[in-house]
Amino acid sequence: MLSLALIGFFGGLITGISPCILPVLPVIFFSGGVQGARTTDGTTGGSTDGTTDAPPPPSRWRPYLVILGLVVSFSIFTLVGSLLLTLLHLPQDVLRWAGLIVLVLIGIGLIVPQFERILEKPFSWIPQRNVGTERGGFVLGLALGAVYVPCAGPVLAAITVAGSTGRIGPETVVLTVTFAVGAAIPLLVFALAGRRVAERVKSFRKHQRGIRIGGGVVMIALAIGLVFNVPQLLQRLVPDYTSVLQDQFSNSKQISASLDLGGIVTAENKNLSKCTNGSPELESCGTAPAITGIQQWFNTPGDQPISLADEKGKVVLIDFWAYSCINCQRSIPHVVAWDKAYTDLGLQVIGVHSPEYAFEKVPTNVMAGAKGFGITYPVALDNNLSTWTNYRNRYWPAHYLVDASGTVRNIKFGEGDYATTEKLIRELLVQANPNVKLPPATEVADATPADVTTPETYLGTTKQVNYGGSEKYSTATPSFSVPAKLAKDSFALKGEWKLGTQSITPTGDSAEITLNYTGREVQMVLAGSGTVTYMVDGVTKTIDVSGTPNAHTLLTTKNPASGTLKATLSAGVEAFSFTFG
Repeated sequence: MLSLALIGFFGGLITGISPCILPVLPVIFFSGGVQGARTTDGTTGGSTDGTTDAPPPPSRWRPYLVILGLVVSFSIFTLVGSLLLTLLHLPQDVLRWAGLIVLVLIGIGLIVPQFERILEKPFSWIPQRNVGTERGGFVLGLALGAVYVPCAGPVLAAITVAGSTGRIGPETVVLTVTFAVGAAIPLLVFALAGRRVAERVKSFRKHQRGIRIGGGVVMIALAIGLVFNVPQLLQRLVPDYTSVLQDQFSNSKQISASLDLGGIVTAENKNLSKCTNGSPELESCGTAPAITGIQQWFNTPGDQPISLADEKGKVVLIDFWAYSCINCQRSIPHVVAWDKAYTDLGLQVIGVHSPEYAFEKVPTNVMAGAKGFGITYPVALDNNLSTWTNYRNRYWPAHYLVDASGTVRNIKFGEGDYATTEKLIRELLVQANPNVKLPPATEVADATPADVTTPETYLGTTKQVNYGGSEKYSTATPSFSVPAKLAKDSFALKGEWKLGTQSITPTGDSAEITLNYTGREVQMVLAGSGTVTYMVDGVTKTIDVSGTPNAHTLLTTKNPASGTLKATLSAGVEAFSFTFG
């Protein structure tokens, strides 16, 4: 439990100093810090400009109460907010909208004291009532906690999954509270700094009325900005100066193991453990978990959602995939062939698109990828990995075969064994309809690599693997050089580059990637606009890159081979990863 608390705290601390806190800092500074300033005589400051509507003096504990409110509301809303809203049949964003409304009301109350008194009237029966505009600040903290969405990371992901699925135990509570405290500490420091500045700078003490108005304005501005997703734009413009810390924290095996919490097993999916990965025979592994948390469907009538309950009587194949994943690209032709051969005979294929990258969450990108693969069966966009989690999945691709009664009968992780999967599909079709007349088995070549290949190589800083260069692989490193000896299955950069969390982009001429690889096929996931020039067997080749991220084949060989590939990228090209076949 202590280890989990430390993981939560340091995960929150990293988040608390990341760019995602920037939108709330003005509110914290003015309303959490400056308004809690004490005057030189030791008292807390009210109005000193002679106005007759001066508010009561703020509490010296105001910075702490604002942050306490934020910690409490973030912890409660993150853990049980989604569950409560589901039980009450309310929209999932109702808490966020409630927080935004409260921010606006408090902001108006700071600007117009008469409105503040109107807000306080419903609470007149409470002794020493405060609605958060001046003295207490706790209600302001509650509102901030409802709208403040920290940057994603492994700790927050574990908390969110636990909260959304109702798997809340002591470990999850400890993780959530310590994460919230860690993320809130930098905000508290900022609030106390604001109070200290206000106490030392004479102009702050003289213009308390102006400070109130300023606090109200930034609070309303924050609420409006959140409605129009302005903070996301700000975060894209500001370099992620914590990416290296996040990378080191996320890639720790000890942290990953601790964050599992044993919580992925639910009553709905516990029997999936009865299935053996890639079993050559049908098994019985419990009722198929629901397809849940889907952002959007397509290739369905009217693009309307479908459920497994509606498919009773049919054999269902659930295929977890991502359109830029080379393993999926080799698997999809088999799934497409099965769909064409057996749909009219009782098979229903459902593709659950579970993204690896942020660009794979864009519906138009997924639709374009599906069209390119010839996918006409229903596709569900599982952008929050809700269904992925519900199936306790960990692989791209993964096939779950469900019989006509809704029972999972076979699970296959990864590529290969397509003949076995098809054999089991045919068996289930016969079980569902003994009179069915099946066509011959499909004939799609199995392109699964039979030999050891270089692991998939991500280039973004948060998922980077296989880097073999001399310089630190960081967003702060502007230029690189290739070492005299590059290790097997690794890459290095040369020239000037801008490293992002998910992709890299050249910033100067002759920006080059050197890659040592093993495999039959090398692909590169690219986007943007420009060219990639490389040499194969002494011949120089050029790829024109244009548009959204997609996989481009650089070379193929009949037999597995090891070699060195050098690719020069022009300005405007984004490189995401290398994949190998």
